[in-house]
Amino acid sequence: MREIIFDTETTGFDPQTGDRMVEIGCVEMIDRIETGETFHRYYNPERPMPKSAEEIHGLSDIFLSDKKLFADGADELLEFLGEANLVAHNAQFDFNFLNAELERCGRKAISQFRMIDTLAIAKVKHPGAKLSLDALCSRYGIDRSHRVKHGALLDAELLTQLYIELTGGRQIGLGLAEDKPEKTATAPVSRRKNLENREFIAPRPHVATEEELERHAAFLKDIKDPLWARI
Repeated sequence: MREIIFDTETTGFDPQTGDRMVEIGCVEMIDRIETGETFHRYYNPERPMPKSAEEIHGLSDIFLSDKKLFADGADELLEFLGEANLVAHNAQFDFNFLNAELERCGRKAISQFRMIDTLAIAKVKHPGAKLSLDALCSRYGIDRSHRVKHGALLDAELLTQLYIELTGGRQIGLGLAEDKPEKTATAPVSRRKNLENREFIAPRPHVATEEELERHAAFLKDIKDPLWARI
């Protein structure tokens, strides 16, 4: 199963009021194993960066001024995402911005059915606890010492580790590690070949033999005052 863990950085909180996505970082996983494939882009938001947002992620107007527009890079992003489920922390926020950018350049919005929200998972596992990415990384012992400011790819990499912990830990994927697929398309083919070469054992008959029935009848006959005889 292919999944994309992703994060975005933006100019604010609401794409409906003109805020834009300025960075996206994606990490590919197949069968809960990171493949090493990532996608990372900055985008020119075509509007000034508010100081409050710049203080969070450090992306200034000058830095973003020579970056391509989202519309010019939409196809390469969609190609990387493919049909995979998309995992994010507080995922509705990231989906809103991603879909707003896609709709702005005439692309089809990504279905909410593909959304997996690690914040919702964490709320179930740790009710009442602090559930920010930082707090959850501390809870699960995930090293974030190199995280000075928010960054889409860095946060996606941290979230990848957190997602694995929230959904059962590394032990679930241990059996798959030896067969780590290099590309998405090759994984199902490998499994099908294994099934074709597998030797299947004929089902064991479950009807009692005459000898077994006789032994059972003799056993019941020796029981003194059985409960079923009182009915």
